[in-house]
Amino acid sequence: MKLAVAQINCMLGDLAGNSAKILAYAELAKQQGATLLLTPELSLCGYPPEDLLLRTGFFRTCDQALHELAQQIWGLTVVVGHPHEVDEKRYNAASVLRDGKIIATYHKYELPNHSVFDEFRYFTSGQSPCIFEMQGIKFALNICRDIWSDRTAQRASEAGAQVLLVLNASPYHVDKQPLRYKTIRDRISETGLAVIYANMVGGQDELVFDGASFAMDAHGALTHQFVSFEETLALIEIHDGKLITGERVPAYKDEDSIYRALCLGVRDYIGKNRFPGVLLGLSGGIDSALTLAVAVDALGANKVHAVMMPSPYTAQISLDDAREMAVILGVRYDELDIKPMFDAYLTTLDGLFKGLPSDTTEENLQARIRGNLLMALSNKFGSLVLTTGNKSEMTVGYCTLYGDMAGGFSVLKDVSKTWVYRLATYRNNLSRVIPERIITRPPSAELKPDQTDQDSLPSYDVLDGIMSCYVEQNLTIAEIVAQGYIEADVYQVVNMIRVNEYKRRQAPVGVRITDRAFGKDWRYPITVRYQDGF
Repeated sequence: MKLAVAQINCMLGDLAGNSAKILAYAELAKQQGATLLLTPELSLCGYPPEDLLLRTGFFRTCDQALHELAQQIWGLTVVVGHPHEVDEKRYNAASVLRDGKIIATYHKYELPNHSVFDEFRYFTSGQSPCIFEMQGIKFALNICRDIWSDRTAQRASEAGAQVLLVLNASPYHVDKQPLRYKTIRDRISETGLAVIYANMVGGQDELVFDGASFAMDAHGALTHQFVSFEETLALIEIHDGKLITGERVPAYKDEDSIYRALCLGVRDYIGKNRFPGVLLGLSGGIDSALTLAVAVDALGANKVHAVMMPSPYTAQISLDDAREMAVILGVRYDELDIKPMFDAYLTTLDGLFKGLPSDTTEENLQARIRGNLLMALSNKFGSLVLTTGNKSEMTVGYCTLYGDMAGGFSVLKDVSKTWVYRLATYRNNLSRVIPERIITRPPSAELKPDQTDQDSLPSYDVLDGIMSCYVEQNLTIAEIVAQGYIEADVYQVVNMIRVNEYKRRQAPVGVRITDRAFGKDWRYPITVRYQDGF
């Protein structure tokens, strides 16, 4: 028999659109000789629905959509993920649709409640395995987190299954695919079941789903590996209950996968929210240059507007490099001199500031003027402002509230400064879009004479290493020092992380590419007396 995997990009809450897409893939699968189609987790409604799942009307609407979809399925068996309410209990479910009917329904057993997942908040755990038979082969269903536990796969095996079908909405982060492989091989070694893993693709707020669906035989050999970051209909042949080796697309390397994740996150956030385009402040620096490159690759040059806003401290080379990059990429480019506005602010505040030295106040004024200008353009023309700050800056608060943090989407929110440089080099290796001087010159906010980032911060390799240890790995200060970092640097960075939580809480949503981003999986109190290691 032929089984098809529909690796699809679902629009959250668009039940009619998602149903139509599932039907289109079902028809295509049927044309290619498949008799069974597997779709991702909650494919009917999209993932994650979050607090929509607290609304009874949402479940009623999803149930109606499921029955309407079932009535249109003929000549093919389709497995669809959906929310399901039974006797006032709510489940993350998958149903088997065949010839106009729902012939079986499975309720997810393992409910994740960590990282970006809150399923304990919404769902009840299922209790029973779900087995259905086609052409002499017994299939069982698991949903995403189920496969990370030995219990659910074992229950399916004990119920007589031969092939385990796993519906997933598994979000991307760096090195996620090797973890998936290891987990599936662990389940296979315990049960002897072949596994077909169907994952969602697309961006949903801060999450990016990378697809990368695959299959492994009963010995743990990879028989199929499908494309990442793209929708696809993938076919798998099964003979006598055994998977026949087929398509195996090579995995992307880290730079490639991260860059594709950023582009997909931007494309879907802008497209699904129906913004006509984006605009950003182009400074001649590395962060805005990479943001511009991602935006153009994601959306096309015609939907991107770059604005250079020089101040008295902007270097001529910054202006030259910004102009050159805008020409290379073919985006609309404008220059708005902020010196008259900056002087007006200083004049207005002169009486109150009299006798006080210049400090970050004057620096932040420049950033806030730029933020105001970008938001004015956004209001007038409808384009969304992309902020250009990176994770390293967000970690230690090296950013300005209502200034460079002003905007609707943060492309580099989870990208450290060292990764910014790696990604810029990677993108230029594909084709030159970033002037080389932007990559090679020392980074600077250019808010005062001869300023560099390292005037205020440790070197970025040190900062990013400490940040990774503390934020992404949850190591203690002593454990970080034991990694070889200078104790004073560790204390400085950790203290900056602690006191800048109020800023991070006000930052726009941005693409998640690590397993610990400053989003749903970072939930620290702002007002707190506990000081880690102080």
